[in-house]
Amino acid sequence: MQFIDLGAQRERIRDRLKAAIDHVVEDGRYILGPQVTEFENKLAAYIGVKHVIACANGTDALLLPLFAAGIGPGDAVFVPSFTFAATAEVVALAKAEPVFVDVDRDTYNIDTASLEAAIEMIKKEGRLKPKAIIPVDLFGLSADYEAIMAIAKRENLLVIEDAAQSMGGSADGTMCGAFGHVGSTSFYPAKPLGCYGDGGAMFTNDGVLADKLRSFAFHGKGETQYDNVRVGINSRLDTLQAAILIEKLAILEDEMVARQAVADRYAKGLGDIVKASRNLGHGRSAWAQYAIETPKRDGLKAHLGEKGIPSVIYYVKPLHEQVAYKNYPRTPTGLAVSEELPKQILCLPMHAYLSEADQDRIIETIRNYIGSNSAHVAAA
Repeated sequence: MQFIDLGAQRERIRDRLKAAIDHVVEDGRYILGPQVTEFENKLAAYIGVKHVIACANGTDALLLPLFAAGIGPGDAVFVPSFTFAATAEVVALAKAEPVFVDVDRDTYNIDTASLEAAIEMIKKEGRLKPKAIIPVDLFGLSADYEAIMAIAKRENLLVIEDAAQSMGGSADGTMCGAFGHVGSTSFYPAKPLGCYGDGGAMFTNDGVLADKLRSFAFHGKGETQYDNVRVGINSRLDTLQAAILIEKLAILEDEMVARQAVADRYAKGLGDIVKASRNLGHGRSAWAQYAIETPKRDGLKAHLGEKGIPSVIYYVKPLHEQVAYKNYPRTPTGLAVSEELPKQILCLPMHAYLSEADQDRIIETIRNYIGSNSAHVAAA
């Protein structure tokens, strides 16, 4: 059993992938070939934004908007502590300071009350200037952008949506990636929309910002690559990866339907004995991960492993407790949820090709371990 079954997906589109890859190899335009623009245009249409700027990886997709906004020394960028390191890493790389904010107990996304407290703290201290918020659509579920954008408008803050886990997800009729002033994603192979290497993209409706992002991603180029108008980096999506992503994008919507069916089956089969993730009514998750919570997590993980069922702990430690980030500011109201989740969260196999038989075996194994007489736990 696979935690994420890329092989089954590959078999489904094998012939199309082979033809796409062969075409790029034979054509010879390996850097910024026509497939890159084709993919950008198709993804823009899918997400519902005016501009998609492809880049080399998801980390660059978060870093480049900071560069374009001129964020750097003396600036504060507010980020959730319960997420992957890249969200805070890019802030430090830009020479600004990440300010860690707690997450909501049910959605695992940035908690707006904690965010507001952090902003007020930074303003009161006066050492740093509040500049941006990087909400994360954790595990595929969009953050509360209605509340976040209202805060950002009031405080004049840039919002960079970290949609690395949410491609294909949506909320209130808007696709993930289209929230905020700019969205960023990763095409790491295990993502809902992933390539066969590293890749990333940025999304915006702001044409001026889009031009800046393209420039920063290509050595700060102006009219040509030999006309450098700013100091940039080398961050381009390979033509081969773009060709692969075109084929994967074509089946993404179908895979979203399948992922939702898997999530529904988990929730129905486990919701009375563990805290089991669900959609929360305002849209759909991309289900990059399927999380459950139980105080018996460590024993359950070992038991699943003995039965040949893979599981992963996302994340074993919040960012504010990591060696690299422990000295950065944090919200004054504490990070209790970010500190508690690593003790009981567990992610189960989740992909569009998980069979009902395998899923039922996972559910039965969990139920047998935890016991049918456990106290009822309300589902998220």
